Amino acid sequence: MSRRLVLAAASAVLSLALAACGSPGQPGSAGGGSDASASGSPLKVGLVYSKTGPLATYGEQYRQGFTAGLDYATKGTNAVKGRTVEIAEQDDAGDPAKAVSAATDLIGQGVKVLAGSTSSGVALQVAPLAQDNKVLFISGPAAVDAVTGANKYTFRSGRQTYQDVATAGTMIGDVQGKKVTVLAQDSAFGKANVAAVTAVLGGKGATVSPVEVPAAATEFTPFASKVKAAKPDLLFVAWAGANATQMWTSLSQQGVFDVTTVVTGLDIKPTHALFGASATKIDFLSHFFDGAADNAAYQALDAGMKKQGGTVDLFTNDGFVAAQMIVHALEASADDTGAMVKALEGWSFEGPKGSMEIRAEDHALLQPMFTASLVKEGDGYVAKLDKTLDPAAVAPPVTPFK
Repeated sequence: MSRRLVLAAASAVLSLALAACGSPGQPGSAGGGSDASASGSPLKVGLVYSKTGPLATYGEQYRQGFTAGLDYATKGTNAVKGRTVEIAEQDDAGDPAKAVSAATDLIGQGVKVLAGSTSSGVALQVAPLAQDNKVLFISGPAAVDAVTGANKYTFRSGRQTYQDVATAGTMIGDVQGKKVTVLAQDSAFGKANVAAVTAVLGGKGATVSPVEVPAAATEFTPFASKVKAAKPDLLFVAWAGANATQMWTSLSQQGVFDVTTVVTGLDIKPTHALFGASATKIDFLSHFFDGAADNAAYQALDAGMKKQGGTVDLFTNDGFVAAQMIVHALEASADDTGAMVKALEGWSFEGPKGSMEIRAEDHALLQPMFTASLVKEGDGYVAKLDKTLDPAAVAPPVTPFK
């Protein structure tokens, strides 16, 4: 046991355990057979995610998707080779320190598999803990690129920032020689987006320039005018906050939509109204949304969400896929983490988004991405699929393990 584990375990709080399940990515492989090392005892899986805190809505989508995925992967048996899977939930509230404490506690209880990480900051702290203690860690909605290639024990069930930005770039074709402007808040969030666009699209030959705005701004005309004057081929908008509607309105009033392609990420359903009258003018890159795909896994996700009183949304896929991955790993071995890792590396399967592949070299999750539009429907807006991008078209470069 590592020193980090011993110290943190001393003050850890025991989590409540809930009965759930697991089996392979394709339904029908779960069964009632016995494992040579098993005596019918439960298989423990730790779920550390944002149950509360600023990302609680994302966390709840992830958790509900996880529940639906487990049910699908086991055909409702709640078991892998005759052993039930016991899910221990812990709330990190989006705080890396709380996440590390919770994960350490679970490892101390003998948990060999951890999942969750709604927040990127959390994922980056839990990943080395997984390596230190040789447990399987499958990060969730956290998009930070550094999770890919972090170590051989760390995987991800969602997309990464590179795939988002690469999707945006496809909206103007070959970006070589093109002008790209990033409109972002002058904050860590905004600067991270500027850096990502510069790295991805700038790396493909685009000229990238930022227009940074104070996060608490209420007057956006000067910034919108600056964007319009620059006449970029692509305007990438990275924005989060209560002033989003004013920002989008200003872009429309200043005629920015008339001179460039405006792209931003499609967030969860409740945020669609924040775009106001500009909603139908924006081109959206999308990781996942209600109606993005249609296959057996998607249909199971849809049914599972309805059963829980929810609907398919942005991060429900990440939970569903995490469950598929965990079940596949547990079918390979209940106790040998190395065997779990080997089973996941190079594995191809069908998730709610479509065809997925875990790249063996760095554990990047190669997956389809989408472009979408918002259309007016009643008093609100509904996302409609424009294009499905092949995983290879947005695949990140290989990041060797550190």
